[in-house]
Amino acid sequence: MSEQIDYFFSLASPWAYLGHTKFVAMTRAHGLSINYCPVHLPDVFSETGGLPLPKRHPARQKYRLLEMQRWRVKRDLDLVIRPQFWPFDHQFADRTVLAAAMLGHDPADYLELCFKGVWANDLDLGNHAVLEGLARRAGLDPTALLAAADSPAVTEAYTGNVAKAIAMNVIGSPCYVRRGEVFWGQDRLELLEDAIVSNRAPYTYDV
Repeated sequence: MSEQIDYFFSLASPWAYLGHTKFVAMTRAHGLSINYCPVHLPDVFSETGGLPLPKRHPARQKYRLLEMQRWRVKRDLDLVIRPQFWPFDHQFADRTVLAAAMLGHDPADYLELCFKGVWANDLDLGNHAVLEGLARRAGLDPTALLAAADSPAVTEAYTGNVAKAIAMNVIGSPCYVRRGEVFWGQDRLELLEDAIVSNRAPYTYDV
């Protein structure tokens, strides 16, 4: 069985979008599997000391805008800095990704379309019709996908991802967890790949 990376993210996160394509390509290049763990960010923040964007100091909010512009160029991706439908309630959209995995599909391509929908194409992912259209483009059955996203099993798993994230010391989106070692932020992908290539033991908190 291939090594698995736990992937904590939310569609509300521009940083998860900026790292998604590179992360998926990296895992495929190294023969790794991905455990998709969409998570409700406000719940993670409230437990780990993070703040939602409107509550951050203006200097931090301004710096975020600079970083988005820098990484848009660095990753060579289209990125709308201020999407017209953001912020939105991302919970159902997040759950469709989990539903795709539970239905036996690799969610990578669908998730990429969803990320681009929010952050490149300025779509409203709070609209179920938009999600249906993205599911069709990804070759998924939109009716089955949205029904599964509303199922008790997927809802319970999505809720459980918060507790899982906190237990694993995840503090934001995206977080990639290899053998218990957390890599927070798409700007840590190169460090994650170094760990994979060297096959080193995970760093721990016992130092």
